Amino acid sequence: MPTLGVVFPGQGSQAASMGVDVAANFPAARECYDRASRVLGYNLLELCANGSEEALRETRVSQPAIFTTNVAIYRAVESLGLAPVVSAGHSFGEYCSLTIAGSIAFDDAIGLVNERGLAMGAAADLSPGAMAAIIGFESDKVEELCARARAATGGRVGLANLNAPIQIVVSGDATAVNAAGEMAKAAGAKRVVMLNVSGAWHSELMGPAVTRFEKAIARAQIRMPLFAVVSNVEVVEYSSTDQIRRCLVASLMSRVRWHETAELVARRRPDFIVECGASSVLAPMMRRLPGVAADRCVSVSDAASVAKLEKLATAAETSA
Repeated sequence: MPTLGVVFPGQGSQAASMGVDVAANFPAARECYDRASRVLGYNLLELCANGSEEALRETRVSQPAIFTTNVAIYRAVESLGLAPVVSAGHSFGEYCSLTIAGSIAFDDAIGLVNERGLAMGAAADLSPGAMAAIIGFESDKVEELCARARAATGGRVGLANLNAPIQIVVSGDATAVNAAGEMAKAAGAKRVVMLNVSGAWHSELMGPAVTRFEKAIARAQIRMPLFAVVSNVEVVEYSSTDQIRRCLVASLMSRVRWHETAELVARRRPDFIVECGASSVLAPMMRRLPGVAADRCVSVSDAASVAKLEKLATAAETSA
């Protein structure tokens, strides 16, 4: 069977009714929601089906909801019998990668993701912030803009997500983030987009969350992955459980080096790269990488897209 590279989106990929269709059509996907609900103490599938946009945006809810939906979609893809050889996740999407690779058991992972969301939500309550995507400038230029914004406002702002060479997300105090965005527009940025998030993720404002979350990680049972999982903090394939623990804690404040991570996934040359998530976030960026065939990079979000992938994989196997 064709080989698979699996990527998982993180914060901001939530969507109305996410996961409802795969849960209705694939028992293994439904089981993910049932297990998550038992751990969380509330009906997660009901929340995904009928929760408000505001509720799904709140990090205390969105992180476990996105995690479960991502893994549930993967379980539907897994039924096709494709062989995963490498996986990576954007921000906490990495927990999905570690789960499908057998490094963290599902019930343990949903508990960790829930605690992560609670810790980050509490930190956001202490220090409200914002995030913005600046499109059109490379990281050095965005670093310069952040330095100017810090000097002008006295606030905190820095690079958070390096999604593509000229697609950089900044994060920090709202006044400083807004100032950096306005400076970017004045300097000729193609676009500046304020993100629909409830805190300043991957910034120093998340410091209090680290202190709380590292205790949960220290208690967690973590094994080496059964296939390659790429760290979006260090941009290497994990080689020890200590490294996994260190990066999972660091990821709360560290930059998401997604572009480099995606390049490393592509260098594994899987037959297909599949994004499992409610929204198509990562696949469009993956398709722009050298050597990645656009028709072999697929977003899967529902039963129809699972069927589409099955047809593509069958055709690839027949022509091999």
